[in-house]
Amino acid sequence: MLSRRCTYGLQAALFLASQERGAYIPIQRISECLGLSFHFLTKVLQHLTHHGLLRSLRGPHGGVALARPPGQITLKEIVVAIDGPDLFEACVLGLPGCGEQKPCPLHEDWKEVRGCLRNAFAGTTLAMLVAEPERLAAWQACWTTSPDAASAHS
Repeated sequence: MLSRRCTYGLQAALFLASQERGAYIPIQRISECLGLSFHFLTKVLQHLTHHGLLRSLRGPHGGVALARPPGQITLKEIVVAIDGPDLFEACVLGLPGCGEQKPCPLHEDWKEVRGCLRNAFAGTTLAMLVAEPERLAAWQACWTTSPDAASAHS
């Protein structure tokens, strides 16, 4: 449903939201902690920077940081920046003529699901996902490398 680019972007944004506010985190560190391809992640993060969701800083103390507080960035913004609005607007079968006037066989069912997805992603901020200690701990348990171990390699 979400592209690999989008899942990388969401994971990286959540990682940044879980770090010290305003801190620039090296992309290599994010890549190592999350077990994501460095080169692919770099391209995704450039895309998010271009869309104003991240800031980047070059140099030895550079990296990326959220451009706004995590409570002001929704999952929908990240998805739309990377994959475009199709998840929330397009026909699930990919039929260009599908719509209210000419619905495909799945139109009404998908319309309901699409609305639920839109509301869930638009109503969920990065801060909401990292604010609860249990949720944050569960998510951090999925990381390939701890942030401290990744810092030691940098």
